[in-house]
Amino acid sequence: QVQLVESGGGLVQPGGSLRLSCAASGSIFSINAMGWYRQAPGKERELVSTITSGGSTISRDSVKGRFTISRDNAKNTVYLQMNSLKPEDTAVYYCNADVRAFDGVRVEYWGQGTQVTVSS
Repeated sequence: QVQLVESGGGLVQPGGSLRLSCAASGSIFSINAMGWYRQAPGKERELVSTITSGGSTISRDSVKGRFTISRDNAKNTVYLQMNSLKPEDTAVYYCNADVRAFDGVRVEYWGQGTQVTVSS
């Protein structure tokens, strides 16, 4: 019904950059918040950054000034520009979307995850 497809992960050196993208498709009336979470081995999944359809953003302190989230509402797509990457940013990054169906019900969806590895 609703699918989130992520892309853009990979292997980069410390200080490098990556741009993640996530496109939502399916039976969607609207999407409130879209964003990114990440999970490193042995750790809990944590919020990275989110953005609403109106452009309001929330980011964890450790990525502020380095990561920028943006969104194209017409394409139901969210992006995460990651600069000055650090080894501690290494994780699987998951796209998340708060989707409103045509019946008015809101349901949360997750992408399959994309691996980001920061290493020299």
